Amino acid sequence: MSTVSRRSLLGTLLGGTLFAQPRRRPNFVLILADDLGYGDIGCYGSPDVPTPHLDSLARDGVRCTDAYVSCAVCSPSRVALLTGRYQHRYGHEFNSGPISREAEVNFGLPKEAVLLPALLKPAGYRSACIGKWHLGARPGYHPLERGFDEFYGFLGGGNDFVTTRTPGARAVAADGAGPRIPERRQDPIRRGFDPVPEDRYLTSAFGAEAVDFIERNHGSPFFLYLAFNAIHTPLHATDAYLQRFAAIPNEKHRMLAAMTAAMDDAIGAVLAKLRERGLERDTLVVFLSDNGCPVMTGAGTNGPLNGEKVTYYDGGIRVPLLTRWTGILPPGITYKYPIVSRDLVPTFLKAAAIPPPAAAFDGIDLLPYFTGRRTGAPHEYLFWRGGKGRAVRSGPWKLVEFGDSYSKLYHLGRDIGEKEDLSAAEPGVVRRLRRAWTAWSNSMRAPAWPARQRNVTVNGTTLTWDL
Repeated sequence: MSTVSRRSLLGTLLGGTLFAQPRRRPNFVLILADDLGYGDIGCYGSPDVPTPHLDSLARDGVRCTDAYVSCAVCSPSRVALLTGRYQHRYGHEFNSGPISREAEVNFGLPKEAVLLPALLKPAGYRSACIGKWHLGARPGYHPLERGFDEFYGFLGGGNDFVTTRTPGARAVAADGAGPRIPERRQDPIRRGFDPVPEDRYLTSAFGAEAVDFIERNHGSPFFLYLAFNAIHTPLHATDAYLQRFAAIPNEKHRMLAAMTAAMDDAIGAVLAKLRERGLERDTLVVFLSDNGCPVMTGAGTNGPLNGEKVTYYDGGIRVPLLTRWTGILPPGITYKYPIVSRDLVPTFLKAAAIPPPAAAFDGIDLLPYFTGRRTGAPHEYLFWRGGKGRAVRSGPWKLVEFGDSYSKLYHLGRDIGEKEDLSAAEPGVVRRLRRAWTAWSNSMRAPAWPARQRNVTVNGTTLTWDL
């Protein structure tokens, strides 16, 4: 049976009594990977990195083939994820953090932005941010000052996974740097506002903290934002995980496999705790990555997609996205229409029967589409802008442009790898997409701070992308 006909059948069944209604306001577990490639987990085609716990989400829920994030780099992507709005509405177009050694300026998400935990709090939700924050480190920008009740993690954009006191710690060179196991992490781990000692393998530590949060809050609705820094550089793992992948000859890919397996095990512990506490029917679980993988490290892959992190080719912005809500969402569904991470906040609020705020979202409730109660594409257009780089997708068409002289049109239905430029053959499509993008861009704010740059080559052309 085809995916479409199967989904339609399940949508019909949902009108009856096959799927139970939630017993209370649902819990939300939002799991975010960092720089995970589209092709680096089992259910998205990885041949040598088994991810049984993530694969279970695909088996028991919905696997999205055309899920996008709002930006090709970490910080702006997280803005859209947690607000349900384009990051450009706040001027947060580029990564926050130190711009240069000469100008140690740390920008963050403007305080006018309202994050999901603050929207859930009046309905009795308790929330935790565990892992990587990257939305500002100055006073006033801390997770506990943006609606979260608990925080365990670090404030910046990257961190070491191990220290010299982590049992079995190993490192592999990446990004031109030699292998380094530090005595202390580059960014302190904090519980709340206070730095705390932490020498566990960081991915495992974040998983254990997430399990503890569920155990302490299982009796009332909660929102758990589990934001791993795996599999972002540096490439750190432990002997126990590396030994699982001794047959992989490339040491960087072997390290990535070990880091991914550790994340999958941590997710498995979270899923096991939900099962132990009988919360599977009361919990909507979503997993995705914040952007595509930086293939320049030589560790990961974006599978069939072209480009990588920083670029607005699909390798930078199309990500794995899995969601499970036992008894509410049908199991084993593959959803093929384009969706975007901005859809998750309105989806969560609708599931919790919480009225939306006055400021309109730039996403929609996905549940009717996943269950088959609504058909067709949720979005007519999806837009991206990062300095000179920009893109727009409408149906199968994708326009990627850079500055005034670079313009490429692709038909993703026939060319998922964005190799064949059709702009000369389809000038009308180019004009339509460009007009739509221009109207959208004109409604957004200018960047609130300057960008850094990185050279990335796609299809033989090297461009200096802003991030």
